[in-house]
Order: sequence, then C-alpha cells, then structure tokens
Amino acid sequence: MIVLLILLGVVLIIGLLLISVFNRFAKNRNLVKDAWSNVDVALKRRYDLIPNLVETVKGYAAHEKSTLEDVINARNAAMQVPKGDINSQIKAENLLQSALRSIFALSEAYPDLKANVNYLDLQAKLNEIEENLERSRRYYNGSVRENNTYGESFPGVLFIGVFNYQHFDYFETDQASKENVKVDFS
Repeated sequence: MIVLLILLGVVLIIGLLLISVFNRFAKNRNLVKDAWSNVDVALKRRYDLIPNLVETVKGYAAHEKSTLEDVINARNAAMQVPKGDINSQIKAENLLQSALRSIFALSEAYPDLKANVNYLDLQAKLNEIEENLERSRRYYNGSVRENNTYGESFPGVLFIGVFNYQHFDYFETDQASKENVKVDFS
C-alpha cells in the first residue's frame, strides 16, 4: 500500500512538472508573439509613411533614382514576408532601415529639401515611429530572451521536442545599419 502511494505521489509530481513546463512554454511563446505584434504595428505605420517620404524626396533629388528605388524595393520586400515568419521579417527590416538611412543622408546634400515643410513633417513622423519601434523592439527582445533562456535551461531543455518549443531570433540592428551613411556626388 505504501509503495502504491509513493508511486502515485511520484506520478503526480511528474504530471505537475509536465503541466508547469508546458504552461511556461505556452506563456513564453505568447509573450513573444504579443511583443512582435507591437513591433508589427510600428512597422505598418512605417510602411505607410515611406511612399510619402519617397515622393517628397523625388521632387528634389530626381537623379537619386537608385536610392529611392532601393527604399521602395526594401519596403516592398519587407511587406512581402509571410505573416508569422518573424526571423525573416527581422532580416527584411534591417535592409529597409539601411535604405531609409540613405534617404536621410540625401537631405544633407539638398538644402531645399532639408528646409521643405512636408519633408520635415514626414521626417518627424518617421522619427516618432522609429522611437516607438525601438521601444517595441526592446520589449520583443526581452520576451525572446525569456523564451530562449527557458528553452535552453533545465527543465525546459528536457521537453523542447515534446512541447513544440520555438526558438526566436533577436531583433538586432545589422552591421551595415550601424555604419555611417555617406553620400558622395563626385
């Protein structure tokens, strides 16, 4: 009888552990998805603003067609990433960020553009979106850190195959966008 009670107790403890681990995986995955949805909202606002910014710059920098096309192509590529493919979205966003930096570098070469009210308004809105995106990115990265740490530590690591653990990439700036953008008209 005592052996049966001990065995029942062990089974109960293992069952509670499994439930706890499963719930933690589910919680972490949902936190990451929630955090990504905040990033996604900021990205949508950025996508909506970019065509207006490009059109404003076009009037001043007509011979900078390749820079403007790069921005539009990067925007379109980022918008085409399948919903839910967070890791591919991060890569596409880094390319778009790099292209946007080129547009702002152009404004340095065109004083009239830099003084244009529409351009300044669009730039201010984009800066606001970028700040919001940065906050969302930090929250997302914190959620990813918690998710990945649990999946790579004990007891989570024992059950990653059983409970459909998903590893997420951090939303970090790529090396190209960390470098200063230089515009050369020579």
